[in-house]
Amino acid sequence: MTDKYLTLVNAEHPIFRPIDRRELVCVSEDYPDILMERRAAAALRRLLSEIGSDGEIVPVSGWRSNEEQKQIWADTVAEKGVSFARKYVALPACSEHETGLAIDLALKAPEIDFICPDFPQTGICGKFRERAPYYGFIQRYSMEKEGITGISEEPWHFRYVGTPHSLIMVKNGLSLEEYTDRMRKGGRRTLTYRGRMIGKSEAVR
Repeated sequence: MTDKYLTLVNAEHPIFRPIDRRELVCVSEDYPDILMERRAAAALRRLLSEIGSDGEIVPVSGWRSNEEQKQIWADTVAEKGVSFARKYVALPACSEHETGLAIDLALKAPEIDFICPDFPQTGICGKFRERAPYYGFIQRYSMEKEGITGISEEPWHFRYVGTPHSLIMVKNGLSLEEYTDRMRKGGRRTLTYRGRMIGKSEAVR
């Protein structure tokens, strides 16, 4: 498990080594303060371009420093309570946002909730979700996997794992926890994806 794009980060697996900030780039010229790891950011831009987002989908939160995650945790606890924070905010050093490989997205609106942005299942957001695996992204937290991930469903939170991993995970209905566990146990013999990348998706393999 040496692929950095498959790095598992959760309450049981805190970040071992912070990302080199030289690897961070802005996801869009319109949002210069929202950063991601270089390859993940490029894949996101290609995906948004392919589906013709035209600014309908906006980035809300990308890379966060450990200090920022601490502040978000503290602010959420103070405003909404510990129970809510545990559902939707990872503890410092246990957040995927600190890897630079996660992005929270929202449907463009005059006001956007930073913690729980609106990202519907339909329309342009549904189109993004459908094409995301072909560009290396998965919706990281789903309702059916809450018992495994420890995080409530977050339709807005996407994690870059790269292809073909994203396609295999979606095809087999696996969370990142389950996928990396099977990989460690020799699962790559049975976890395969025989489909063909389509169009621009091939450029981000």
